[in-house]
Amino acid sequence: MLSLNRRTNSNTPNEPLLHTQDTDSEEKEESKAENLVKRTCQESKMIWEIAGPSIFNRLTMFSLTVISQSFAGHLGNRDLAAISIATTFFISITFGFLLGMASALETLCGQAYGAKQYTLLGVYLQRSLVVLFLSSLVLLPLFVFAEPILEFLGQPEAVAKLTGKVAIWLIPMHLSFPFQFTFLRFLQCQLKTVVIAWVSAGTLALHVVLCWIFLYKLGFGIVGTALILDISWWISVLGLLGYIVFGGCPHSWTGFSMQAFVGLWDFLKLAVASGVMLLVRVANELGAGNGNHAKFATKVALLNTLALGILFWSIVMVFPDKLSMIFTSSIPVIKMVGGFAFLLATTILCNCVQPVLSGVAVGSGWQALVAYVNLGSYYLVGVPLGLMVRYDHGDSSSNLDFSDYDHQMSMDHIKR
Repeated sequence: MLSLNRRTNSNTPNEPLLHTQDTDSEEKEESKAENLVKRTCQESKMIWEIAGPSIFNRLTMFSLTVISQSFAGHLGNRDLAAISIATTFFISITFGFLLGMASALETLCGQAYGAKQYTLLGVYLQRSLVVLFLSSLVLLPLFVFAEPILEFLGQPEAVAKLTGKVAIWLIPMHLSFPFQFTFLRFLQCQLKTVVIAWVSAGTLALHVVLCWIFLYKLGFGIVGTALILDISWWISVLGLLGYIVFGGCPHSWTGFSMQAFVGLWDFLKLAVASGVMLLVRVANELGAGNGNHAKFATKVALLNTLALGILFWSIVMVFPDKLSMIFTSSIPVIKMVGGFAFLLATTILCNCVQPVLSGVAVGSGWQALVAYVNLGSYYLVGVPLGLMVRYDHGDSSSNLDFSDYDHQMSMDHIKR
């Protein structure tokens, strides 16, 4: 009896201890969840503080082309076709390749900045300018021979001729890319992104005014559209250059250096590997030796980009007709855009993941490996699939009659 009482008495105080342990475990789980949410919010804020102005820059600079296309589209279908082909084919090729090459600077500058080796940034900047500008000269034949290239690819003679003319006038825009992309990477890796946003906003506002004056008021036509694009891109370049040279980067820009011409071959190899993919946070963390932070930043960036992808997928699916009316008044073109809305929206959603993963690869220095993946995805999967779809369903653009629509636009202009 005594032993039973002792056993009972000894067990009695253990019960609240078990409850306490369960409570402590639940509190720890809740604390971990709260900590994860807090870290995710903090990381998202940091990513948007770094990438937000750069995203705004990419959006505004892309909007220059979109705005020009919308103005040209209301001049006529042939004008819309010419500026669209010139910008989405020739400009897109050189834009993507040179932007990718500039990602080599993002890798080097990001890691140097993370390691607090600020003097190297200016050397990398100049080295990048030399390599990218020479590369842009190599790509010039694309613009010079645009007309015969398009005729070989099966474009109508009239469209190919006008597009070739537009492509020649877009050469100054093409030559601005080495400077624009290099300056952007140089400033972005130092987290000087606010100035990027201000320069982009000013350029966009000026571009809209120039388009309205030269296209609607002065009637410069499709050549004026190309010239305004040239002017706007170079205004952005000069704005970024002025900030860098005149005191905006006192620690990283100390003037021109002959070291810029040392190691050009190594930089070129890294840049070419980067050139077949598009992209800073990750490079900064790796440069500072914070591998775990870089992994967490990657996960948060993927979450943010998927949320944006779903948003834009919804916009394209809900308003396909409204979006197409920005660029044209042609009913056949508007109907055709509506037919491709689901494919376009899905492509946008799928493409959200690729830039983040490419950016991580660039920040980690894995350019060559991912270059093979991107090349294989494009040439072994994308191009054959595109050709197969075209031959199975026919070329929808053949159903459009450019001449009738352009004639109607001319008659409407005469009546006014």
